[in-house]
Amino acid sequence: MEKMDGKTMDIVAENVGKLKELFPEAFTEGKVDFEALKEVLGTFVDDRDERYSFTWNGKSKARMIAQTPSTGTLRPCKEESIDWGSTQNIFIEGDNLEVLKLLQKSYHKKVKMIYIDPPYNTGKDFVYKDNFKDNIKNYKEITGQVDGEGRNLSNNPETSGRYHTDWLNMMYPRLKLARNLLKDDGVIFISIDDNEVSNLRKMCDEVFGDENFIAIFPWRSRTAKADVPFGVSCDVEWIVCYGKPYFVAGRLGERKYYQSDDFSEPWRMQDSTTNKTKEERPNSFFTMINPKNGEEFPANETRTWCVTEDTFPEYYKNGKIVFPGDYDFLNIKRPAFRVFENEDREKAFKKYGTEEVRMAISSYLPEKDVGRTEHGSKEIRNLFGPQVFSYPKPTGLIKFFVENISDPDAIIMDFFAGSGTTADAMMQQNASDKGNRKFLLVQLPEVINPTKNEQQTAAQYCIQNKLPLKITELTKARISLAAAKIKEENPEYDGDLGFKAFKLDSTNIKPWEVDFDMTERTLEDFISNIKTDRREEDVLYEILLKYGLDLTLPISEHTIAGQKVFDIGMGALIICLADAISLEVVEGIAKLKDELNPEIMRVVFKDSGFKDDVVKTNAVQILKQAGIVDVRSL
Repeated sequence: MEKMDGKTMDIVAENVGKLKELFPEAFTEGKVDFEALKEVLGTFVDDRDERYSFTWNGKSKARMIAQTPSTGTLRPCKEESIDWGSTQNIFIEGDNLEVLKLLQKSYHKKVKMIYIDPPYNTGKDFVYKDNFKDNIKNYKEITGQVDGEGRNLSNNPETSGRYHTDWLNMMYPRLKLARNLLKDDGVIFISIDDNEVSNLRKMCDEVFGDENFIAIFPWRSRTAKADVPFGVSCDVEWIVCYGKPYFVAGRLGERKYYQSDDFSEPWRMQDSTTNKTKEERPNSFFTMINPKNGEEFPANETRTWCVTEDTFPEYYKNGKIVFPGDYDFLNIKRPAFRVFENEDREKAFKKYGTEEVRMAISSYLPEKDVGRTEHGSKEIRNLFGPQVFSYPKPTGLIKFFVENISDPDAIIMDFFAGSGTTADAMMQQNASDKGNRKFLLVQLPEVINPTKNEQQTAAQYCIQNKLPLKITELTKARISLAAAKIKEENPEYDGDLGFKAFKLDSTNIKPWEVDFDMTERTLEDFISNIKTDRREEDVLYEILLKYGLDLTLPISEHTIAGQKVFDIGMGALIICLADAISLEVVEGIAKLKDELNPEIMRVVFKDSGFKDDVVKTNAVQILKQAGIVDVRSL
């Protein structure tokens, strides 16, 4: 029976495995032969001493941190959740670096859209200090969960000498991990200002590939200020956008297709001229004549027709040219080009691997739709009363992107959740178009300091409402208040307005640490390798993460021979964490295989939970006879 450890997916091992699959000849005795790999890659290898590259002090360590497995877990918090049993939304309290590692299996290539609003590196906002050796311990120290008080998160003034470096080292591993979660048609939007936008572009070119750069959206965040350096008010922030290879933006269904008796397939109208001049396309500079009535339409010298005089008859015969007066419902003054819906779909499939037809969007954001920071602040005041968040993004900004990814079932992720705007915007969009999008939010439980002027309002709100002084408490409150407002404004709406809450913690499994001075009591402690302060539900969700299963899968309970047995995903995973597992329990699990009939059933027991060694030995054989071969123990 294979034992499970407390570590997440080994990203290095996964990458090496993919490399071996592509280039088996570049491996010798299980190790990468770089000389052989260079030969395989040929002219694609650049080994010059001087070449274009983007690097900084600490980049190698940042890459290593991204690849180091986490020994943490996510502990469920039902009491802090809303609609725990039915919701598909997730809110996670914890260091986003560790959380991103923990989600690598369960959400690999499942996230359609990521929006993040990270620290801008203004010198005043904090920079995460990641610890290569033990980031879970580092996280608990920072957030005051150990030793009674936490270490302050660091500011990053320009005088530090590592102004850009510290910010890059914080962002780089998080973006690398985030990329793994995006679907092949996924997209990431990153808000930033002038301080780091150039470095962010270079870093994203490396992480996502410069060929996957989509756009930089300028967002007018404020109206002009009077007293500013050089007399120029910098009122614009930026949203940097990168996509995976098959991503395409634009709203579905915005193209106007017509249905007419002369054609069975829907069609639309398109401009029949090009931007080519008479000199560039002399064969397309002619007078087009309507065969029905002889009406003439001369070409323009700077915008010639999209067909030539020779090809016009064939296009007209195939119904591709529409003249004024051909249809009563069309109001056109000049000939137009007819495009059939199937042509749009064929073109979309060739370019993007999907037949979905969409209208392109402009990189110039419509200010009346997306709003400014002042609108985000007004939304916070309308929900809370006091201004508990500084400079929140308006929901209109996030809704614009959510709507234009055109996936009503998308998972929307934000791992710098802050004021919770992403969740609010997504729920609003679901209520608007009856979508079934799910949010996945992560936020560091940064301690609110009542002595700091900018945090006093937030601290007062927490104290008045008997909430812990943590940013995450305000984020959860925002989601709850926003959900109530949406329900009030849409009483008939029955969509998902809840969330499952989780908290980052160290693994539930005790490490085996040899100590020559171990007492008898310590040895007894290790008879069960599950930590004594952990619940069955804690262990349950750690197993889900290790197996790479969705954290919102339905979980039911069975009682077999007096013992509790968890059933995840209608038999996909069976977990028994009881202390006296008998053969009757094992046989009952085998019968569940026939009742539930899943494609694959996996079973996990607690290693110390078997009644005796005979039961443990026979359990594997009994389950194997029932067709269950994946049996593990904790």
